[in-house]
Formats: sequence, structure tokens, C-alpha cells
Amino acid sequence: MTAADPAGRGGRPHAADPVPGAGPGADDADVIVVGAGFTGLAAAHELALAGLRCRVVESADRIGGLAATFPVGDRQLERFYHHWFDSDHEIFRLCAELGCADLIERHPTRTGVYHANSVYRLSSPLDVLRFAPLPPVDRLRLGLSAVRAGRVRHWRELEALTAEQWLVQLGGRRSFEVVWRPLLEGKFGSYASEVGATWMWTKLHLRGGSRSRSGKEVLHYLRGGSGALLEAWRDRLQHLGVDLRTGSPVDSVLVGERGVTGVRTGGSVLRAPRVLVTTAPGPLAGMLDGAAGAHPAVPALVRRLRSVPYLANLCLVLENRRALSDTYWLNVTDPAFPYVGVIEHTNLDAPDRYGGRHLVYLSKYLPVDAELYRMSDEEVYRHSLPHLRRMFPRFREDWVHRYHVWRAEHAQPVITPGYSRRVPEVECAVPGLYMSSMAQVFPEDRGTNYAVRHGRSAGRLIADRIRTRGHAGLRTAPTEEAV
Repeated sequence: MTAADPAGRGGRPHAADPVPGAGPGADDADVIVVGAGFTGLAAAHELALAGLRCRVVESADRIGGLAATFPVGDRQLERFYHHWFDSDHEIFRLCAELGCADLIERHPTRTGVYHANSVYRLSSPLDVLRFAPLPPVDRLRLGLSAVRAGRVRHWRELEALTAEQWLVQLGGRRSFEVVWRPLLEGKFGSYASEVGATWMWTKLHLRGGSRSRSGKEVLHYLRGGSGALLEAWRDRLQHLGVDLRTGSPVDSVLVGERGVTGVRTGGSVLRAPRVLVTTAPGPLAGMLDGAAGAHPAVPALVRRLRSVPYLANLCLVLENRRALSDTYWLNVTDPAFPYVGVIEHTNLDAPDRYGGRHLVYLSKYLPVDAELYRMSDEEVYRHSLPHLRRMFPRFREDWVHRYHVWRAEHAQPVITPGYSRRVPEVECAVPGLYMSSMAQVFPEDRGTNYAVRHGRSAGRLIADRIRTRGHAGLRTAPTEEAV
């Protein structure tokens, strides 16, 4: 059974769906925010707290972006897998503000690698020393790689290097060929040789900082998932007067001689002197295509936005009657396997919270013209079954209660050497136009924590510009204490 009706029509309203309520009229917003993912919601939160009239327009049928959820029994699950690290302070602070801090749970997790038709545990330093595909000396060098990575004082020390150059320096050529190259090629495909060392440093640094004293990884997940957080956040934003509009894809950003004038969505024009776009750079470039002659800064901005390559993501989510394994996160180094990761969510969050179902994500980053991405949902599922049986010989199709296929056209920016010189600015050269996306959280990689941080920063910047430039429009907003 496919996820043919992700909105869950016919049942109770989705927890993260905006409900009708009071908000700005058609032409009285101070700021329009394009996109209701965590970045857009965080920006809208800051703008509303600053007393600005804010409207958020989202193309999907619900808020949340890549963290939007769908029903599994009587619970909600993210369409794309999510968890948090010890260092994700922004998301923890948001949970506290929204009264959700008591829902955060810590989970020791097991990670591993699927290599040469075998699964190897890589949850602790001792596991690395037992990693049979490498000779003992290379296992030791692989284990020391994280320690050596932690000694890097600043990411700028690595910005001229590719990930391959740096990883070979850290752990040697053999460990790179056995472990790192397959993972880089599995995730980035033809871009693998271009990925910068800064991207890999961020990954090693982040995971290394989220371990227990024994060296095992500990991750955080919200009881009730992102749906619980989004429900509380939606209510707070609406109390602050934010107008949330879903099912409203923006066709174009309207630009005049003096700058931004609003957006066009469907047959409607929404007017505002400032627009914050929280999509990837490529879609924003498309929204500006018709404005090339309206303002002299548009052509150069569009060229810069299109210079940031992105990969899509496809997730096949299985609701199984039995567990595939006891591993939460399984990296795949087998190029014949169609996915780069097997993430068994219910080895992080207990299956009894989902009616006893065992939930598995099969994840692949790929270009939008890749064959797997263009398959129908049923073709994706059928294509995946023999590979699953090869990886997990006990697996049978009758284990699958239901399956879902989710696609995100812009999921992963490709971080290359010298990327800091390519990062788009939040405040664009077109007056009144701002952008905040995962392409701009560099040197960190994408994630809800950095989406919140960057969105809040963009919201504060816009509010500051309005104050310092003497624009009217600030009003008295409900305080956090009054909520």
C-alpha cells in the first residue's frame, strides 16, 4: 500500500496543519516568508516577536518541510528521518520555549556498516578495532581519525582540501577506499570527488561530540516526534498573529525598480515590501526568472544562486511486522545496494509507540533525473525488495504492513572546497529580498537545529533593518510570557 493520501484525509486534522484564524489581510504584511519548514517558522517567530506583521506561504499541504509528518496508526512519523545530537542547543531551546522540553528523550544507539554482504557494528571505539575488513593497523588508524579530526581548531584549516585528501591524511588510503569512498560515492554520486573536507569535518565533529563516557553514540528524539513540536509551534505562531497559509506554492517573487513588492502564488498577488525565501537557492532563482529586467541586481543574483549544486532525496519507509536488525543506523558501502543508509527508526524510538510496527527508512541521495527517483512508488518498492532480502536473508515481503515513498527535490547542498566564497548572503542585492536556506548554514551541514538557528538570525536581521531604516509597521506583539 502506498502513501497515496499523505494528508490523512477523512480523519482528524493533522497535528501540524494550520487552522483557520485571524491574520493579516491580503496586502498588509510587513514580511512574507516563503516556506514553512523549520527555517521559515523560526524566522516568522522572530518577526512576530518584533511586532511585525508576517505571512508564511507554503507549497505543501502542511508545515514542517522535511520534518513534516504522516500518520502511522494513531501516531505521526517524519517523512524523512530525524534525530538530534547533544550539541543541538537551538532545538532544545525551542522545545523549552514551546513547553516540549519534557518530551525530549536520550537514546543510546547502535550504528554499523554493511560491507561485502556482512553487517559490522561501529557503535564504539572497540567496534572499530574489531572491523575485520581492515588489517589491524588500519583499524587503529581509522579509530584515531575521529581523535585527529577533533584536534582541528577551525574549519578554515581544511577549506582548500577535498574530503578524500583529508581522510587519507587522517586514516590512510586503505581505510579511505574500504570505508569512506563508498560512503561518499553512495551519498554524492558524481560529486563525490568534489566534496570538501569541511563537510566531512562537520560530520565527524558532530557525531564525536554526542557520545557517552563509554564512547557509544547517544541521540535525542522527541516523544511524539516532530509532529508534537510543530503542533505547539503552530499554536504559538498563530497566537502571535502569524498568518500561516499552506497549499500556496509561490510562482515568482515580484520585483520593481526599487526592489521587492511581493510574491505571486497561483492566481493571487500578495504584497509586501520584504520577502524572505527559505527554499534552496535554485528554486529562488526560478522565482526571479521573470524579474531580470526589473532590477539591475537580479541577473547576477540568479547566476550565483544557480552555482550551488543540490541533490534530491528519496526515502522508502516500511511499516514492518518484525525488526530487520537491532541496528539504528546502517551505512551501506555496497555499490550494488540502491540506498546509502538503512535507518531503523524503532531501534531509536520503541515500536510499541507505533502499534508494534517496526519502522525503517531506506534513504538515497540522487539527481532528480536518476532512474530510481523517477520510478513510481510501487516500482520503487518492488525494486527494493530483492536487495533487502540479500541484506537481511530472513526478510520476507509479508513482513511489510504498509510502505510509503517520499521525495524531496532539494535535500542536500554539495559543499565543495572554498565553499565559504560561494555561500549566498542572507540580505540579497535586490532591496527587500532575503534568503535563508540549508546552503547557508556552512560550515555545519543541514539539520533542524541549524534551520532554527539560521531562521531566527534572518528574522532578527530583517527586524533590525526595519528599525534602523525607520520603516513604519512595527506593532505591539503578544509576549512569550502571555502565551
